[in-house]
Amino acid sequence: MASKNPNPIDVHVGNRVRMRRMLIGMSQERLGKELGLTFQQIQKYEKGTNRISASKLYRIAQILGVPVQYFFEDLPASVANESVEGMAEARDQNMIMDFLGSAEGLQLNRHFAAIKDAEVRRAVVDLVRSLAKAGEKT
Repeated sequence: MASKNPNPIDVHVGNRVRMRRMLIGMSQERLGKELGLTFQQIQKYEKGTNRISASKLYRIAQILGVPVQYFFEDLPASVANESVEGMAEARDQNMIMDFLGSAEGLQLNRHFAAIKDAEVRRAVVDLVRSLAKAGEKT
């Protein structure tokens, strides 16, 4: 009997589609329209509930302006091998995707990426780290 849980690779690919779509400010409706699909189908792709065919993934890559391999980048080796050890990495990946999926996370990512000076970026990271530590103490 087949498992009802989405394949971790499908979830990873879907998360990467979602992340890229959001980074360029494209709605699910617009991506769906470009593909001849409903936004509900895009939601299912992004959650990994439905698998994306090779031809659709190729078209999504064209629309989102990335190479196909982008969707497989940062795929934890343990997920690729479907071992149980990948669960912690998958949780970390989901946490990152949830953050980037939030309005604040998306804004922070866009503005941070616009900072050209590496020292300023490090200072921002240090500031956020300090604020997070201060928040843990309260």
